[in-house]
Amino acid sequence: MQLLRGALRTYAWGSRTAIAEFTGRTAPAAHPEAELWFGAHPADPATLMNPGEPASLLEVIAADPEGQLGPAVAERFGDVLPFLVKVIAADEPLSLQAHPSAQQAVEGYEREDRLRLPLKSPERNYRDRNHKPELLVALSRFEALVGFRPPARSMELMRALDVAALQPYIALLADKSDAAGLRALFTTWITAPQPHIDGLIPDVLEGAVAYIRSGAKEFAAEVRTVLDLGERYPGDAGALAAMLLNRVSLEPGEGMFLPAGNLHSYLHGVGMEVMANSDNVLRGGLTPKHVDVPELLRVLDFAPVIDPRVHTRRDGCELLYQTPTVEFAASVLTLDGADLGHEVDAATRHDGPQILVCTRGSAIARAKTGEVILERGSAAWVADDDGPIRLEASESSTVFRATVGL
Repeated sequence: MQLLRGALRTYAWGSRTAIAEFTGRTAPAAHPEAELWFGAHPADPATLMNPGEPASLLEVIAADPEGQLGPAVAERFGDVLPFLVKVIAADEPLSLQAHPSAQQAVEGYEREDRLRLPLKSPERNYRDRNHKPELLVALSRFEALVGFRPPARSMELMRALDVAALQPYIALLADKSDAAGLRALFTTWITAPQPHIDGLIPDVLEGAVAYIRSGAKEFAAEVRTVLDLGERYPGDAGALAAMLLNRVSLEPGEGMFLPAGNLHSYLHGVGMEVMANSDNVLRGGLTPKHVDVPELLRVLDFAPVIDPRVHTRRDGCELLYQTPTVEFAASVLTLDGADLGHEVDAATRHDGPQILVCTRGSAIARAKTGEVILERGSAAWVADDDGPIRLEASESSTVFRATVGL
C-alpha cells in the first residue's frame, strides 16, 4: 500500500477553492482547478509516493501487471488499470457531451488514426480505444443535466414558457414516438442555421424570465438553468437542448450512473467520479472546444431516462453503488459511532487492486505490506497482492473506494 498523488487538471469551469481545500492546500488557487486524477491513464497518470523516488502508477503497472493488478484482472484487461478515479469540482457548467460505446470508441479511434490526427489535436474526438461509462458520487450538492427526459414532460416545460416560436417544436416532439421524437427535435436544433438559432433563443429566454417572474414553481430549476446557459453561451443551441434533459440535484452521498450515449452537462458541485479508463468525449455545445455534431449524433442514445440515480446497498460500514460495469465498482466506507477507535475489516468482494480516497476526516489504512495515514483529500494505491485492507479512525471519517467490477 502506497500513498498516491493525483494529477491536477485546470480548466476554465473549475473551482479556485474546492480542490485546494479538499487537499489541504492554500485557497484560492492561482487557476481554476477542475479535476484531480487518481489512476493510470496515459494522458495524466497519478504518482506513487515511494519512500525513495516517486514513480508513475502507469509505469509501475506496466512493469508488473500481474503483481499490481492480479492475474485475473491482467488476463481480462491486459496490463491496463481498467478504471480511473477523479475528484471533480465544477464552478461553471461543463460542455454538453456524451461518451461512446466500446465498439464506437474502437471505430472512432482507428478512423482518426487513418486520418493521421495527432492524439493531442484539438480536432480529435477519440484519444483511446475505450468506452467511458461513469459513476458520479456527490461530495457537495451537485447539479447536472443528465439524459433525455420523457418527451411528455419536456412538452409540458415548453408549453409553460408560453413562447409562440416553440410551438412547431412541441408539435414535432408530439408527432413521433419517444426516442424518435427526441432525436428529431435535438437534431433539428443542433443542426439549424445559426441565424435561426439566434432568433429563437432570445424568445425562449424572454419566456424564461417571464416564467420566473410569475413565481411558478413546477419548472423553476429547469427554467433557471435554460436562462443561465442562454446568457453564458449566446447563440448556442445547447441552451435549447437543456429543455429536453433531466435536471438532477444530488445530495452528498447520492450517485448517478451515465452509460454510453448519455447526453449530459455537469452544472455545479464537487463529486467523486469513477469511470472506465478513458478520456473520449463527444461535445455538442456549451463550450469553445471542438464540437463534432455528426459524430455526437452517431453515438447518442435518445431513449428517455426516468432517473439516472443509482441504487445502493449497505453492508456494515460500506455503502455500495450498484452499477452494471465490469471495469469498476465503487463504494463509500464510513467510520463513526462504535467503529471509532477500532480496526474495521474492509475486505473487498472483488479481485484486483483498489484506489482509496479519504473524503472526510482521517483514517489509518493497513494492508499486508504496511500502513498509510489517509487525511482528507489524500489517496492510496493497494495492489492486488497487498489486500485485504483494514481501516481505523478516531474521528468520523469516510473513504471512497474504487475496485474492478465483477
